[in-house]
Amino acid sequence: MKKLTLQEALFLAFCACFIVITRAVFRLHLNIPGHAMFFTMFFLILAKGSVPRMGAATLVGLLAGLLCTLLGMGKGGPLILLKFLLPALIVDLAGLFHNGLAGSYVACSIVGALGSASRFLTIIVVEWVIGMEWDLILQHALISSACGVVFGILGSLMAPPIVRKLTAHGLIASHPA
Repeated sequence: MKKLTLQEALFLAFCACFIVITRAVFRLHLNIPGHAMFFTMFFLILAKGSVPRMGAATLVGLLAGLLCTLLGMGKGGPLILLKFLLPALIVDLAGLFHNGLAGSYVACSIVGALGSASRFLTIIVVEWVIGMEWDLILQHALISSACGVVFGILGSLMAPPIVRKLTAHGLIASHPA
């Protein structure tokens, strides 16, 4: 495996920073569970589409999780890494099965839904560690995950046109659609 170029590394770092920035901006109490998955899935798929290497989305998820942990954003302390790593791993695994993932609306929506649904597991783990009751944990996980899936699909559908524009202008290498 070749090393990352400076352009690729900078692009992945910017994607991770933008995930954290959008989470900080949208920490407003919108009372809409799962709204953070909109930009999370968008930037993870955009990273995978722009840097066609195995582990690109996972690296973005790891960087974003570490930044959020260092900044004290969210509940759960170091377990917040799971909120970013699981969706990122799903995006990278999907990239193994579909080369032109970021150029396809259908593939992006499926990956966005699966990546957002992984939040179900992270909610259960974090709230179990905190010591909540199981019926509350399951209710919260179901509601948040269902809403997160909707936002994840909507966010992931924004990636294909941007990847196509970046490819058309020669800013990233062309990928099969």
